[in-house]
Amino acid sequence: MHICVRASRLAAAFALLATCLPVARAGAQPSARRAMATRVAAAAPRIDGRLDEAAWRDVPVIGDFSQQRPIEGSNPTERTQVQVVYDADALYIGARMFRTEPGRIERAMTRRDAAGSVELLTVTFDTHLDRRTGVSFAVSAAGVRSDFRHTTDSEHGGREAQFDPVWEAAAAVDSLGWIAEIRIPFSQLRFPARPEQEWGLNIARWMPDKNEEVRWVMTPQRETGYISRFGTLLGLTGVDAVRPIELLPYVAGVATRRAQRDAADPFQKPVRARAGLDAKFGIGSNLTLDATVNPDFGQVEADPAEVNLTAFETIFEERRPFFTEGSELLRASGPNYFYSRRIGGPPHGSARGDYVDAPSASSIVGAVKLTGRLKSRLSLGGLLAVTQAEEARIFFRDSMGTRRVPLEPRTAYGVLRLQKELGAQASTLGGTFTTTRRDLRSARGLDTLVASDAYSGGLDWRLRWQQGRYALTGWAGFSHISGDAAAIGRIQRSSAHYFQRPDAEGLRYDPQRTSLTGYTASLRADKDAGRRILWGAQVIAESPGYEINDLGRLQSADDIDYNADIQIRETLPGRYLQNWRLGFDTRGQFNYARDHQTNDWSEMTRLTFLNFWSLNVRSTLSLRTTDDALTRGGPVMGVGRAFTQELTLLNAAGSRTGWRLNSGWRRDELGGSRRSYTSGITLRPAPRWQLSMDPGYFLVKDPRQYVLSQSGGRDATYGVRYMFAFVDRSTLSMRMRLNYAFSPTWTVEGYAEPFVASGRFSGFGELSAPRSRELTRYGTSGTTIAADSLGNRRVTDGTQSFEIANRDFHTRSFRSNVVMRWEWNPGSTLFFVWQQNRRAVDASGQRVRLGDLFETTRAAGDNFVSVKLSYWIPVG
Repeated sequence: MHICVRASRLAAAFALLATCLPVARAGAQPSARRAMATRVAAAAPRIDGRLDEAAWRDVPVIGDFSQQRPIEGSNPTERTQVQVVYDADALYIGARMFRTEPGRIERAMTRRDAAGSVELLTVTFDTHLDRRTGVSFAVSAAGVRSDFRHTTDSEHGGREAQFDPVWEAAAAVDSLGWIAEIRIPFSQLRFPARPEQEWGLNIARWMPDKNEEVRWVMTPQRETGYISRFGTLLGLTGVDAVRPIELLPYVAGVATRRAQRDAADPFQKPVRARAGLDAKFGIGSNLTLDATVNPDFGQVEADPAEVNLTAFETIFEERRPFFTEGSELLRASGPNYFYSRRIGGPPHGSARGDYVDAPSASSIVGAVKLTGRLKSRLSLGGLLAVTQAEEARIFFRDSMGTRRVPLEPRTAYGVLRLQKELGAQASTLGGTFTTTRRDLRSARGLDTLVASDAYSGGLDWRLRWQQGRYALTGWAGFSHISGDAAAIGRIQRSSAHYFQRPDAEGLRYDPQRTSLTGYTASLRADKDAGRRILWGAQVIAESPGYEINDLGRLQSADDIDYNADIQIRETLPGRYLQNWRLGFDTRGQFNYARDHQTNDWSEMTRLTFLNFWSLNVRSTLSLRTTDDALTRGGPVMGVGRAFTQELTLLNAAGSRTGWRLNSGWRRDELGGSRRSYTSGITLRPAPRWQLSMDPGYFLVKDPRQYVLSQSGGRDATYGVRYMFAFVDRSTLSMRMRLNYAFSPTWTVEGYAEPFVASGRFSGFGELSAPRSRELTRYGTSGTTIAADSLGNRRVTDGTQSFEIANRDFHTRSFRSNVVMRWEWNPGSTLFFVWQQNRRAVDASGQRVRLGDLFETTRAAGDNFVSVKLSYWIPVG
């Protein structure tokens, strides 16, 4: 209750603040086009891909379409006719897509939301008539459904794909072309309670074999705005804004087979079961409350394999449905205050013993999410989640005893996001607040690992004028963490801060500190529209004490970043090109001690040819700078000049067989280099089959790979040896996906990723002096280095002698899964999942070869089989 009261007070104060800002009122004009929905007098249409029911007779036809591409504003090459009817429960759309050659209709069958390069009809509604947000429903010529939500007045930005309402569609091909029928229950839409509805409307048809898209309302490519330009759907009267409760209980079972099994292991659990519940509640006509209890994400695809030699974490994409749906209403426009994978992430603690039973992720007890848009044009997103305390069970052979070790405390997470739209220009003012609170009272020893409390948030804005041609964007935010001095000390020493740097100006590592506070701010100006020239410039500051990694995402603080760009373009087809773009940009970074961290200058060219192939070329010159993170807590180190070249060639988006080729290379003055070769191809050998392959090959020579730090160094480097090596790395991977569709609601997907990576270390040395780019190589200047049979190096420097352990590696990994998805009833799904993870590592350091990919299947691995059944229950 206290949380709700405080949230309502914050929303009221936020709305009051928004009214104080001056905003231009002249905005983009909506289309004058009008369409009429007709109430069904007879029986509702059957969704069977035919328009032979009485409900479609004498209904007004929407037929005045124009080309969006390739020739903007020209007449379509094929006719399209759309009708809209409704009854008390649902909205119905019937569409006839004529084709002079029906045999050329692309109608491959895929899973939901993956229609691919097929002929497609998309209907988009702005149900609030706010001229900014909308929902799209699409059906392919094979009857495959797709849906997504628009969160901004932009055609390509702000698309939220994890919008999965329960609706029906069917399609059929005949001698005249093809027909689509759609039924959308009003309960799956959000719109204000009014006697007569007026919705924004646009309709699009995509014909990939012609690379042609036609729309009811054409949106100029040289200008901004998308939903704000829609036409209007009239005639919806007496429609109730029904908000039923939707329940989605599930049961799941998982069987595990380990590659290495020990009969003496007391913790083996080959089979386990679980159950949980998802629920959706409509609150008024504008808000939706989603809740989950004991969620299961076993059907979610695993993260790709990697070898990370940096000090920074790898950021993976969120794929869990509860966190992806509506996530755009929780994200700030700028700082990454909310990174949902922190919730249910790996425990911070560790445990050792003869046998250990430890969870790989924290279990989510429950979570609730409130999202929506109020009549006052205030968007709201809020989330509360709780993860349970996690423990590891440890068994010791000598004592035959078991004990428990805390790994993660019970933790509560909270996010609140408000965004107010201002004026007719769709300018926005947003505010975000996040909190993380951990119960460390009963978690022995964990108070030294993690902060007990963390808060972050701030304001952000986007002010637009001249119909969005110009925009001024920015933010101002804060962070505050508190906890035990040992935990705050770890954060000060982490790769995001390195307060312990001996030559850092204005920084002081304080082992007694029990809190840390920081700020971030940014200002950006853009010209986003115009025929030929676009530009932008930005400055971002993150203070040394800025820390948001408890619930957000931050690689490093103590930064002042800048960037500026100018682009020259042509959007209309010419004699040789469909369109082209030429851009120049510069970006760089200083720390608060005014050390120049990066200084890059780039040129980018993008050409789209008359056959719709595209070529992208990017060249970047990186000038000499310094880096305060290379020594991982040591002094600033110099960085040499480098030049990078990248090329990408891809064929037309509408091609039945899609492919792309990528190549890149980089050289620096210190002897480093990088070569990369990646590609992708998608094949459709038959209408129900789809095969995609994404091979990649990388060769990297890094002359400054950090190895370790230890005492005994020269006075110039503050008595510490900061050791580096030359590492020759190679990576070879092949991601493959094979999909088969029995029907639009029953699909099987197979995924496999053989991955091989190697690294060979040589040329060991240590930093000669702060800010220097040079190393004192071991084996020179009176030092010696020798390797033993295991690859360990023994270094002598005068009277001192020390060892560097062998760091060469050769990693082989094979990840694969098969997912069967059957929507056996509207909204109800059966999943069958098989997953396999194989991995092997040795210290050979041998450069990878093509044959190594086949060796990955011989590595030891674990197998998992899961069955999950969910049942959609609408209540009321």
